[in-house]
This record gives sequence, C-alpha cells and structure tokens, in this order.
Amino acid sequence: MKYISLKTALLLILLLSSIQLEATSTNTGGKTPEFKKSLNLEGLHFLIDESGDGSLRKLKLTVKGIEGGKDIVLKEEIDGGIYRTAVADLNGDGFPEIYLFTTSAGSGSYGAVIAYGSNKNKSVTPIYMPELDLNSPAAEGYMGHDEFTVDKNRLLRSFPVYKKEDPNCCPSGGTRQLSYRLIKGEASWKLELDKITNLKKNEKYDHHSDQKQTGGQLPKESL
Repeated sequence: MKYISLKTALLLILLLSSIQLEATSTNTGGKTPEFKKSLNLEGLHFLIDESGDGSLRKLKLTVKGIEGGKDIVLKEEIDGGIYRTAVADLNGDGFPEIYLFTTSAGSGSYGAVIAYGSNKNKSVTPIYMPELDLNSPAAEGYMGHDEFTVDKNRLLRSFPVYKKEDPNCCPSGGTRQLSYRLIKGEASWKLELDKITNLKKNEKYDHHSDQKQTGGQLPKESL
C-alpha cells in the first residue's frame, strides 16, 4: 500500500479548497436572481419572466388564453426587481388584471406597480398608476419603502412616515396606507387614489383578513 507525504496531502487539500471557492464564486457571480412565475384567473394565463443583472432588469410577460388563440408577449425594462405579484378583478367586470410589484435598488427601496388589464379577454392594455404628488398630504413624510398588496376590490400601498429629523433607518411617524380603485380611463385603465389611512406606530393593517373579491373572485397573490 502506497502512502503520500504530508506535504503532498496538504497541497491536495489546498487545491481542492481553491476549486470549491472558485465554483462558489462562479455560481453566484454577484448576479441578481431571476423571477419566474405563472398565474391564472378568469380564463387567462400569465407567464412572468424577469431577468438581467444590476438595477435595470428585463421583463417578459406572456398572456395566454386571448380570444383567437394568439399569445400576447409584452416586454419592457424595469428599475429594480419584482418581489410580489397578484391577479385580481378589482372592478368586478369578470375579466382579470395582473399586478407586478417592484422595488428599486438602494436604501430607499422605492416601490412601483406594473399592471395590465384584460379587455374582455380580447386584448390587454396597461393600467396607469399616477406617481405620488410629493406636495400632497398623501406623500407627506414619504421616503420610499413601499409595500403593495391587493385587498377585496382595492390595491393598497403602504409606507412608513418619516418625521423631519428621522434617519433613513428609523421612521417614527407610523404608517400611511393609500387605497386605489380601478377605473376606466380615456385610453386605458387607471388606478385612482380614493382613500388615505394613517396608522399609528406599531399599528398594522391586516390585509389578509376577510379577503373577499368583487365579482366572486378572490385576488391571488404570490410572494
């Protein structure tokens, strides 16, 4: 039986360790994880595919089940990444919408909504959500860190409220919740702000209670 020297054994151990470290580095490479999801509601099937590196990402949304049998493929660049999705029928017309909730890179973690609504399952059009008017009461103390969800027949946006001297880590003004309803705009669908609720510090809104959807459809959320 042959024996290897201690020196040779140590060299082999170092070599194997370096290979393992290199493999770990290659597997991660600092890349942002991809987001892939499949959702269904009221006859439509949505395939979500987000990919790319860095803060600017590529979104490909495929819609199946459109009248006539032809898939619709939508592509756009997004700032940040998708962290939550939902399909719902907020206006109760019997046809679905899809909502993609994103958060930007950086300490502010500013949120945004990418959404599309079905036109009687014959086509889909974008749903427009106005940006917050920073001079309005709704945006007072706003510094990002948005959270979005769907509850009953409303889209809810909540964020911590910062007082004047608060550092980014420690908001002390409680939480503000903005409620939006889906309406028909001139050329497409629109999310319209219809209610502002201010919650005290440590008081939380339970959006999972009594989930009941107009039109008999519960919103389907995916983390």
